[in-house]
Parts: sequence; C-alpha cells; structure tokens
Amino acid sequence: METTLKAILPLTRSGAGRTTLIAVASAVVCASAAAQGFEFGGYLRGGPGATTTQGVSRACYGLPGPGLKYRLGNECDIYGEFALSQGFKAEGLEYKALVMPFLYNPQTDTGDSKVGVAQLYVVGKGFDFAPGSSFWIGKRYYGRSDAYIVDTKPTVMDGVGAGVTDIAVGPGKLAFAYFSSDLDNTKPANRLNAELYDLAVNPGGKLRLVGTYSSGRFSGSKSGAALTLQHNQDIRRIGAVQQKDVIEELDEGGNTLWLQYAQGSANLNGSVGDLAADSRTRSWRIFESLSWQRGPFGGQAIAMWAQHRAPDATTGEIQKTRDLSLGGRVSYALMKNFKLVAELGHSQIKPDGQDTQKLTKVTFAPTLSTGPGFWNRPELRLYVTHAKWSGVAGSVVTGSSVFDSKTSGTSYGAQAEIWF
Repeated sequence: METTLKAILPLTRSGAGRTTLIAVASAVVCASAAAQGFEFGGYLRGGPGATTTQGVSRACYGLPGPGLKYRLGNECDIYGEFALSQGFKAEGLEYKALVMPFLYNPQTDTGDSKVGVAQLYVVGKGFDFAPGSSFWIGKRYYGRSDAYIVDTKPTVMDGVGAGVTDIAVGPGKLAFAYFSSDLDNTKPANRLNAELYDLAVNPGGKLRLVGTYSSGRFSGSKSGAALTLQHNQDIRRIGAVQQKDVIEELDEGGNTLWLQYAQGSANLNGSVGDLAADSRTRSWRIFESLSWQRGPFGGQAIAMWAQHRAPDATTGEIQKTRDLSLGGRVSYALMKNFKLVAELGHSQIKPDGQDTQKLTKVTFAPTLSTGPGFWNRPELRLYVTHAKWSGVAGSVVTGSSVFDSKTSGTSYGAQAEIWF
C-alpha cells in the first residue's frame, strides 16, 4: 500500500497525471480489498441523449438557482465519485482515512473531464477526554441534507477544515467545524459551522439547528451569518409482503422541512456566498421534501419558496428576487425489476420590475431496477423529456443560443444511475 501511495503523489502534480487518478485509485482498491476495515462506495450517472431541435446535440432544461431544475431525464453531464477508506486502530483509538476522487464533464462523454479529489481526510475517535466524539482534519463534506429530485443540498458543511462531531449534550449532540478557503490565493475566507442535532421533539421527529459565520480576509470583504432549522419526520413502518411477482414495501417514507435565513457573505446552505456582500444582502427559504413508498407506488414531492434581497451594483437600491418550485417524481412497479417513472416540475424566478421567468418540465421513463422501491438502485432508464418556458426565460433555460427564439424543447435518451 505504501509503495502504491508513493506512486500516486507524483502523478497528481501533472495535468496528464491527474487524468489517471481514478484509474490508479481503482488499482489501490484491488490491492487493498482484503485489508481489515477497508470500505469502497460511490455514485455515478451517465448516458447518451439527444434533442429534437436542430443544431444542438442535446439539451437539458432548468432555471439558474438551487431547487429550480428537476433532474429525471434532464442531466446532460457525466459524473462519478468513488470513496476509498481504511479504518485501523492505534493505542486503543479508532482512526479512518478516506479519499474520494471524482470525474465530471458537463457534456455526454468523458473527454476533457474535470478530475479531482472531493474528499481527503482523517478522523479519529475514542480519545480519553471525549470517548464518544469524532475529531477530523482534511478536505471533507458532511451533514448534507438532500432534496434528491432537484439535486439540491439545503445544508452541507464542506471544504478544507477541521472539526469535531457527536458531542453529547443533554437530549442531542453538538458539532463544530472551521473551514478556510481561498480563490486564486487572493481572497482567503474563514467559515465557522455549529450544529445541534438529533433532538427528539415528537414521535418519529427530530430537530436540527445549523449556524454559520463567514468572513473574508482581504480588502473589501464582508462577514455574514446564516441559520437553518431542519425537522425530519419518519413515517416508516418496516415490513414487506409477497404479492405475485411484486414485493410490496409498506408505509415507508419521511418528510423534511427546512426554514433558512442568510445575511451578508453567508450562503443559505451553510457555506460561503459572495464575500463582498454586505449586511443588506439577505435571503429566506422554506423547503419541503416528502418521500413515500406504499406497495408498488413510491415517490418524492418538493415545494420551495425563496426570496433574495441585494443592493443593485449601479444604483445601490435594494432589488428583490423570488424563487418558486413545485413538483414531484413517482414510480410504479409493474414487477419486481421493472417500473414506470414520471416526473413533473414547475419552477419560476420573479425579479423586481421584470417579467417572471417560468419553466414547466415533464419526463416519462420506463426503468429497469434491482427492486420495486423508489430508492432501489441501480436504475437503467429510457426517457423522454418535454419542457415549456416563458419567452422571457429564453436561452437561460438551456444555456444554448439555439433556443433563443424558442419556448419549448423535447429531449430523449438513456441513463444509468447507481449509488453503492
């Protein structure tokens, strides 16, 4: 293992070498699979696609901003991340080292892809002064909450930093983290995150509070703060019955509600926003996500409303923008390994003094899967997607000037998605 790691490090210092990072990491997996405490997991998606519009190879449809793009049959990229971790014990302590390389290309193929490392950290647990807490240092993301069908993380603690999690306190737990970042080594910033979580407030319901403080360390930078109140409600009863060739999973699901506020340079999701934004820049967001599985019928629905206030760069007057998103994805299992999946979503952006940008998108996707449940993966899908938008949205929806004079589009293709 040590010899292999010594071989990886020089490779990552060259442009050509970085493109081989994932291949080398895979070799490490094979060489270490028998090691005690070794784990391997990840996520990937990709597949071919096309559009009925002449002059463009493929198209996807979404408005700019979190929660405003419904992803089924509507992802034009190829993406994969692969986590390799090794746990071990030393002097009565438990340690784990994790590395997660990733590959991303906004187009269909892998040529000219971005290859990098999403996570690289060490975590330790069992220290005599805090035996139940975990201490970590490195590049990491954790505490991510997810609105899956719009590929949005309302909360995420990520970046290069250090922290501690699982500090027992009364009815819940505490976590603290410090992150440091810089842009081109000219715009350094600090960020502090604090969490109070696992607070049982009702049967099947838990509360989470996330606080953020951000500040820049360069001339003209500003500070900021954000707060999230998150409630998770479990509505699950474990059980299954066999009916013909469909396995029915009974009454599974949950609901998550986020209430969020951010001011200045802090982002709603707990990260850093515009480091030059002062206290007049403010955002509010209400986000609701409901998922369920009742027999062969499963799905997820979301509702989001957000308002953003910021001074105009020219006049200094406060400008408001309102975002709205409503939609859902449903699946119905005709048999254990085959289900019909459909998604309908509507999103809009209303800037002050301007017309509302509106987008409605619908997708139908016959799907092969390992099981009948909504969350069963991998999935192999065929899909047809149709989108219609207001004229004011224009090419903002697709990012292609070919659609400047159009108000609708249709795409089709195939996609694989798996997490493991």
